[in-house]
Amino acid sequence: MNKILVSGATGFVGSNLVPYLEINDFSVSPISRAQLNSDNIDFTGSKYVIHLAGKAHDLKKTASDDEYFQVNTNLTKSLFDQFLKSDCKVFIFMSSVKAAADSVENHLDENVIPNPFTAYGKSKLAAEQYILSKPLPENKKVYILRPCMVHGPRNQGNLNLLFKLVSKGIPYPLGSFENKRSFLSVANLSLLIKDFIEQQPSSGIYNIADDTAVSSNHLVKLISRCIGKKPKILKVPKLVINIFARLGTWLNLPFNEESLSKLTKNYIVDTAKVKRELKTNFMLSTEEGLIKSIESFKSK
Repeated sequence: MNKILVSGATGFVGSNLVPYLEINDFSVSPISRAQLNSDNIDFTGSKYVIHLAGKAHDLKKTASDDEYFQVNTNLTKSLFDQFLKSDCKVFIFMSSVKAAADSVENHLDENVIPNPFTAYGKSKLAAEQYILSKPLPENKKVYILRPCMVHGPRNQGNLNLLFKLVSKGIPYPLGSFENKRSFLSVANLSLLIKDFIEQQPSSGIYNIADDTAVSSNHLVKLISRCIGKKPKILKVPKLVINIFARLGTWLNLPFNEESLSKLTKNYIVDTAKVKRELKTNFMLSTEEGLIKSIESFKSK
């Protein structure tokens, strides 16, 4: 049985990934935060390390920039340095598309010149750059994964917030915005991570997303269908919505310019590289994955 070290094993992605790996005959050993802050992680018998631990993007903006760099950058540096000294063969770092760009004009691919705006994106990019700056022994592989918005059971992100709004019968006021956004089910992410371990393509950066981008209006309709309600979509003038979002930013409210951008702007992730390098058949289509997440929200 292959042994895998996993940091962030109890987080959202980790709590879904670890059981999936275990049923696929991998032995998972969690790396604690205390171990990440030390220089004595035991790699004995481990062929792979998956680094999920990190500070997630804080929509309430209560975290300092230093917190992001301490967790997302410095802990990654420490773990990667120890990996290079060990007999471990594969290092998988969970970065984010936000390390490349906070907004996308057409499609986001791996060749884009990174230009993150937030401390979260900058701290992830700094970790990526450190990893890529180090000479990699011929017998080792490194995969920097840039997922888009990941959703699934136990997720507390924007999809969950949208579900709460729709389930309470509150009309969705952003119907005048037309957009397409990429999503990623945690089930498909888990499958891809397993395939990176087993197939071991070329080292490098890989964008990760489900096959189809969907609009926020379609999401509202999908949620409504899942909970048996008629969708309520209002086409409030964009100028009015932008004023409220600006006010929300000023007052540090959940609905602000950043959340508006996530709900209404295009963010389409190009996954041609990972499809070319890996032979992967997703477990769930984009819509199937979204429905699975929505159904999990209903049980709360």
